[in-house]
Amino acid sequence: MRTDTSWGTLPAREHLPVEVTEAPVLDVTIPVYNEDQDLEPCVRRLHDHLARTFPYSFRITIADNASTDRTPEVSARLDAELPEVRAYRLEQKGRGRALRTVWSHSDSPVLAYMDVDLSTDLNALLPLVAPLISGHSDLAIGSRLSRSSRVVRGPKREFISRAYNLILKSSLSARFSDAQCGFKAIRRDVAQRLLPMVEDTGWFFDTEMLVLAERAGLRIHEVPVDWIDDPDSTVNIISTATEDLKGVWRVGRALAVGALPLDRLARPFGDDPRDRRISGVPGGLARQLVGFCVVGALSTLFYLLLYSLFRTTASPQLANAAALFSSAIVNTAANRRLTFGVRGRDGAVRHQAQGLVVFAIGLALTSGSLAALDAASGNPAHSVELAVLIAANLAATVLRFLLLRAWVFPDRRTDSPADASSSADLSSRDAR
Repeated sequence: MRTDTSWGTLPAREHLPVEVTEAPVLDVTIPVYNEDQDLEPCVRRLHDHLARTFPYSFRITIADNASTDRTPEVSARLDAELPEVRAYRLEQKGRGRALRTVWSHSDSPVLAYMDVDLSTDLNALLPLVAPLISGHSDLAIGSRLSRSSRVVRGPKREFISRAYNLILKSSLSARFSDAQCGFKAIRRDVAQRLLPMVEDTGWFFDTEMLVLAERAGLRIHEVPVDWIDDPDSTVNIISTATEDLKGVWRVGRALAVGALPLDRLARPFGDDPRDRRISGVPGGLARQLVGFCVVGALSTLFYLLLYSLFRTTASPQLANAAALFSSAIVNTAANRRLTFGVRGRDGAVRHQAQGLVVFAIGLALTSGSLAALDAASGNPAHSVELAVLIAANLAATVLRFLLLRAWVFPDRRTDSPADASSSADLSSRDAR
C-alpha cells in the first residue's frame, strides 16, 4: 500500500471563494477507452448542460486510456473546438490510473468524474458538487441504491451491484451505499492526501478511495440519482468482479494490521462538532473521556473474566498479574485507535511499551490491594477479591487516563504559533 503522503492533518473545510479565479471551480473527468462513437455526443451534451445550469466555471477533461481506435482524434477535435474541454492521453489502460493522473495535475478545487455513457441524469451534478464547494463534505457520490433513486437496469446487474455492496459492508464495514456508480467528486485538498494511498489502478480504484476516506473520518455526501443502464457496456463483469474481490482482501488486510497512516487525513479540532471547545476543558477532552470510559469498561470486563479463569489454577497474585498484563495490551491498542485516533504502525511498539509502564502502575495498585486484603482477612471470599480489585482499578483509572493523554498519546495536532508559521513557510517554499 502507498504511504508516501506528507505529514500533518488536513486544514479545516472552508467555502470556496466566490471571486473569479484563473482555475475553473470544477474539473469533470471522463475516462475513456475506445469510445470514438460515444465520446463526442457525451462531451457536447455535458458541455451544454454545464454551460446552461452550472453557476461556476468548469472544465471537462477527456482522459484517454491508451485507446487504439479514433478516440484520440475525437478528443483532439473537441479540445480544439470547445474552450472548456481538455484532452489528456495516457499510454496505459486503467480507469483508476487515468483518474489519479488527471486529478493529481488538475488545478481545480473540486474534481469529479462520470462515465462516458452518461447513464446518470446530469441534473444530479450540481447537488453532487455543491457540498464540496460549500465546505460541508470531503467527497460526494451518486447512489443508485437510495430509496428515492430511479434505476433502469436488468436483474443481473442489479444482483451484482447489491451483492458487491453487501460484501463491502460485511467485510470492510463500509457505510456508503453505492461504491460502483460512475458519478463521484472530491475536493482537491483531500485528493492530494488520499490518492497516494490508493493502490488500485483499475475499477476498484474508487471503492478503495471511499473505504480509506470513510475509515479516516472524512465526510462522504450521497446523492440519489436517476440512472439508466447502458446495454452496450464493454466492461468484463467476471474479470472486474475478480479484481474487486482481490482489492477487498488487500485493503481489508492493510486496515486490519494498521498499515495505512489514515491519521494524515484527519480534520483538525473545531471542524468536527464533537471537538468543539468546552469552556475550561482542553479541545477533544470530552470525546476522549467518552472513548476511554467505553474502552475501560470493556477492558475491565475482559480483565475480570481472565482473572476468574486464571484463578482456577493459579494464586490470586499470579492470576491478577496475568489477567492485567493481557488486558493492558488490548486496552492500549484499543485506546490508541479509538480514544486518541492514532492509526498506522508508526510508534505502535513504543506506545505498547509505554502502556506497559502504565500497566505496572496498575499492577502495583491492584497487587497492593490484594496483599492488604490477604493480610487483613487471611482467606477472603472470591467475591470480596473481585470487589477490592474493582475498587483498585477505579482508583488507577484516573491516573491511567492522564498518563495516556499526556505521555503515551499526546495531542500531535496542536502546534505552537511558531511551529505553525515554520510549517507554512516550508509549504510556501515547497510550492515555489
